[in-house]
Amino acid sequence: MPLITLLFEPFFANAAAESVNLAEAAPLILAAVLLSLVVIYLASKMGGEICARINFPPVLGELVGGVVVGISVLHLLVFSEGGTTEPSVLTTFIQQTTGMDDPLATVVANTASEVIAVLSEIGVMILLFEIGLESDLEGLLKVGPQAAVVAVVGVVAPFVAGTFGLVTLFHVDLVPAIFAGAALTATSIGITAKVLAEIQRLTSPEGQIIIGAAVLDDILGIIVLAVVASLAKTGTVEISNVIYLIISSVVFLVGSVVVGRLLSPFFLGMVDRLTTRGNLLIPSLIFAFVLGYVAVILQLEAILGAFTAGLVLGETEKRRELEEQILPIADMLVPVFFVCVGARTDISVLNPLEPANRAGLIIASFLVVVAIVGKVVTGATVFGQPGINRWAIGIGMVPRGEVGLIFAAVGSASGVLSKALDAGIIVMVIVTTFVAPPLLRLVFKPEVEESEALPSSEVAVESPPEG
Repeated sequence: MPLITLLFEPFFANAAAESVNLAEAAPLILAAVLLSLVVIYLASKMGGEICARINFPPVLGELVGGVVVGISVLHLLVFSEGGTTEPSVLTTFIQQTTGMDDPLATVVANTASEVIAVLSEIGVMILLFEIGLESDLEGLLKVGPQAAVVAVVGVVAPFVAGTFGLVTLFHVDLVPAIFAGAALTATSIGITAKVLAEIQRLTSPEGQIIIGAAVLDDILGIIVLAVVASLAKTGTVEISNVIYLIISSVVFLVGSVVVGRLLSPFFLGMVDRLTTRGNLLIPSLIFAFVLGYVAVILQLEAILGAFTAGLVLGETEKRRELEEQILPIADMLVPVFFVCVGARTDISVLNPLEPANRAGLIIASFLVVVAIVGKVVTGATVFGQPGINRWAIGIGMVPRGEVGLIFAAVGSASGVLSKALDAGIIVMVIVTTFVAPPLLRLVFKPEVEESEALPSSEVAVESPPEG
């Protein structure tokens, strides 16, 4: 069997049902993946460059670029899990230039979108691994209590306000209201972390609290999602499953850091004995992917494993060298994640001229207010940090990003959400994802300008030590 056929065979589950020849389809799938990556890289680079020139975060440009090439505007990228049956422009182009029949075109489009989705997931893992490397484990532990308070308030406040408001103001049934309230609890660590890294505030006290709280928020979000998904399916909550998720999350995070610190001398010794290319990078990625696998097995998120691996390796003397080596890989894969987030976002639900959208927009307006206020108030809960930028902490917790879309997708698939409520959640995700990066840059701007004005010698003194 040709190599290219073997490469795509795991993604080719639907080919038999479509009576499509795998050997015939595999080269076309590769062509579709390559064209998709061309579109993704063009969208990310053009969007990032435009935003950088108008003093907006480049990550915002990548998200906008994804919206432009996705289901909302150009239809160049259409993902099969979005429930759409409309072929993408790329699929149509490949079909016209190669003479594919419709069944083969469907299989090629679906398989290529799965490949891109996997690359997107790997991209966000690389991003969180990179963020873990740049984070200060001692600093995160130091702000742990503050981060925990921020995370808990950031989950409880929007959940309670959202659920209560939907039931009392809009007369939504309790189960759908709980599901929508749960969608408000999410925080996209990837988007916030990327912006903090771009403005060089990742290792600031505010940045450490935001990242620590976002990690805890992610764990709490997984638990909340498991609870509401169970509620949607059965009408009851399995307490044993909730307890399992809580215990496994704590054991995984604490255990990974403790064991990683104990084994780091052996890791460094092995790296120093290797003589081939990638002697540092490849073992580090193996470590990150193994932790990601363990996290998935424990019903957690793979990104938590990657972030934890970065935290552990960031405490070693190889930190700076590894940061430099991971950068090209991040430049290649991370834009795939952000463009895909934008491409999956359907902004047609924002059109008030469509009668079906109006009820959703009214609910969305309420959800957006609760989503923003419910996270911004977390900044006021930080204690023991005089002079800290509380606005930055609150705004840093605002973006929902792909996490909010997951909630919407699960709720839509379960049938528990009405079209209006589903549209409202999507609008809330769109608004919070796009307003947070510029606002975060804005609230940090005076501090960033002040740090840029410091003499180089002062900046060097304030830089974190290597290792």
